[in-house]
Amino acid sequence: MDFEQRERDIQRAGRRATDAEAGFSLVELLVVLAIIGLLSALVAPRVLNYLSTAKVETAKIQIKNLQSALELFYIDAGRYPTNDEGLSALAKKPADVTAWSGPYLKDADMLKDPWGNAFLYSAPEDGGEALVKSLGRDGREGGSELDEDLP
Repeated sequence: MDFEQRERDIQRAGRRATDAEAGFSLVELLVVLAIIGLLSALVAPRVLNYLSTAKVETAKIQIKNLQSALELFYIDAGRYPTNDEGLSALAKKPADVTAWSGPYLKDADMLKDPWGNAFLYSAPEDGGEALVKSLGRDGREGGSELDEDLP
């Protein structure tokens, strides 16, 4: 029996040693957190730049879609919307237009750019073309790079 007791004591001691060694030390956790922080610092600016560039491209596509819708309005009504009617004439029939096959936009939310600002519309003068533009990320006239106005 002495031998069996001794064997159990050795097994218990072995279990205690492995239990104490289980898990991670504070230093190991800090090293992992430092690595994750470093990777985040390197990757985050690049990802944010891609998102900003994507919004600019989205705004350009939306402007082209609005210009196409304006052309359809022109074909039906024989004129572009007035400045007072604005781009909302593409979604809701103006009172004085008889030949209107709209709505020319599927969703009235298309009247806002990716930054949540309304697109600017200017009716043509002397038979010119209607102008649609976005003020860009900053929402102000002028700007450069990502804040540049989009025609």
